[in-house]
Amino acid sequence: MAEDTLFQAVLDPANRADPYPLYARLRESPVSIQRDGSAVVSTHEAIRSLIFDPRLSSEDLPPSHRPRTGNPLKDWLLNPLKDRIATAHRPLIFRDPPDHDTLRHAVMREFSVARVRALRQRVVRDVDALIDACRGRDEVCLVEDLSYPLPVSVICDMLGVPEADEPQFQAWATQLATALEPDARHDEASRHRTVAAFDAISGYMRALIREKRRRPTADLLSALAAPSPSGKPAMGDFDLISTAILLLVAGHETTVNLITNGMLTLLRHPRELERLRADPERAPRVIEELLRYEPPVHFRTRKALGAIEIAGRTIPKGAPVILLFAAANRDPARFREPDRFDPDREDNQHFGFGGGLHYCMGAPLARIEAEIALVALSRRLVAPRLMADPPPYRPGASLRGPERLGIRISGLAPG
Repeated sequence: MAEDTLFQAVLDPANRADPYPLYARLRESPVSIQRDGSAVVSTHEAIRSLIFDPRLSSEDLPPSHRPRTGNPLKDWLLNPLKDRIATAHRPLIFRDPPDHDTLRHAVMREFSVARVRALRQRVVRDVDALIDACRGRDEVCLVEDLSYPLPVSVICDMLGVPEADEPQFQAWATQLATALEPDARHDEASRHRTVAAFDAISGYMRALIREKRRRPTADLLSALAAPSPSGKPAMGDFDLISTAILLLVAGHETTVNLITNGMLTLLRHPRELERLRADPERAPRVIEELLRYEPPVHFRTRKALGAIEIAGRTIPKGAPVILLFAAANRDPARFREPDRFDPDREDNQHFGFGGGLHYCMGAPLARIEAEIALVALSRRLVAPRLMADPPPYRPGASLRGPERLGIRISGLAPG
């Protein structure tokens, strides 16, 4: 396979179960210019040198464009206005400084370590309740039974979304997550579905924000919607809506994959599963190695604002740039025996939560949820074994994880 078509193979669902041989091929050239003009960056050193480079822009989404409806008022006035607003007020992961920094600072002020730590006991209770609900069965689907409902419930509670409204977010979140997939961005039908999902969830969030301002409670959305000491809100309404959507989608999509990929890896490495069962204090080490070995996000995209010379190649101005974090995480120039799962690995500076200005804001919460979930699963599932290996995977190459993970069990140990 030619170097300039390797990334197309990465995007092919046929390679979703094991893209790592393709990543190894891509690392042979730290910067690979693909046939479509995009530059794939795949080594640890090259990515590390670029993640803070101001010549790389995160504002790489195509402009919002709603489809024609046949209604002149909508097609010539309302929808173009909505498109301009949506394009100008992207979620902050698609924004550059200074807008990105202003929005991130406002979120991080409220998304505090104390707020996250206060959720620990709630996560413990939720995990035990979800596992208890599997009692009497000899099979579980980890995604349906725990990996999906846990982070959705936690982030909804943190934001202040009513529990009864949680189910409707799954379809919206699944569609909005396609904004991270390069091929879906340029597919007209997919883009229209994304616009429809964004409009639907925006309407919901707009109404919820109004309610939070009328009756604020001790949740993150109430805090973000409240005026600052100066009397002005921390961010305008359009940015608040896009930020709330980002927190909801990103707050569970990545954690679903982290928990599911984590349990799959432990079941493939039964000695490590047994060690975690015997010593739950190993959990932080296990999670860090999982973030390197089987990360929930495999790549993010950028756009070159100017020509960039790196690793003997020139990334042209305007070129799409793919930062292939999962390939860098297994770079033998940076990690000893990179294809070996080793929770005792030292100096584990991975890109499991990205890096640079856009390092994942929800990383502390994701770590807590994954640690609690994997420890509980290791201790409570009796004789767990995979029903299919590899399992069926979700379509996305960027947010990579199993669609289902069937586990056969011989019962449940007490909580």
